[in-house]
Amino acid sequence: MADAPTPATLQSNFEQGVAFALHLWPALTLAVQNNWGGPDSSDKRDWFAGAIVDLFPDLSKPATTSTTTSANTPQQPTATEEPDQADVETVLLQVMLDEFEVNVDDDSAFEVAEQVMRVRGEVLKGGPKFEELEGLRRKFEARKGTKVVGVLTKAEDEDADTDWDTDDDEEGSEDEDEEMGDAPPVVKEKEATEVDEDGFTKVSRKKR
Repeated sequence: MADAPTPATLQSNFEQGVAFALHLWPALTLAVQNNWGGPDSSDKRDWFAGAIVDLFPDLSKPATTSTTTSANTPQQPTATEEPDQADVETVLLQVMLDEFEVNVDDDSAFEVAEQVMRVRGEVLKGGPKFEELEGLRRKFEARKGTKVVGVLTKAEDEDADTDWDTDDDEEGSEDEDEEMGDAPPVVKEKEATEVDEDGFTKVSRKKR
């Protein structure tokens, strides 16, 4: 019988699942391809994945009890409770608007949040099967050689329609966006998230 996955392995699986879900999000892929987040749009997507991961408690670290700190010493915000799907969707939409200046006005953010929560559910169960993660991995690998084309609603273009699909005829191998063979990276920056007095997580803009 195979050994149960370690907490570090479970955390790694979750981070991979989040990264796959974001790399498979057509709205975000199109924004990166067009550098709507600036010249570092690809790096910003990796940070984006890390920001979503940081909404959740780190499975590789034992749970700790919150300690009281001095009134003059701000406490480093860390996720101590599992967010729900609505929380994840809210952050997805907020970052797309703040960092890529894109209004995602369809249901794709809901679907990405749903994928993230399914992967989370798998790792919380401890496996041994990670069907959602492997399904995302297969989709990611199958996308090699494709390029997303279409129109997204940018913040300043309220009259534009949201429409996209993938064009398999594009020479995706020449696209500088990403190499599809390996798992996408996750860049975690703890200072990128903060919690307000009502307990809601806010995502700060990435320093450019």
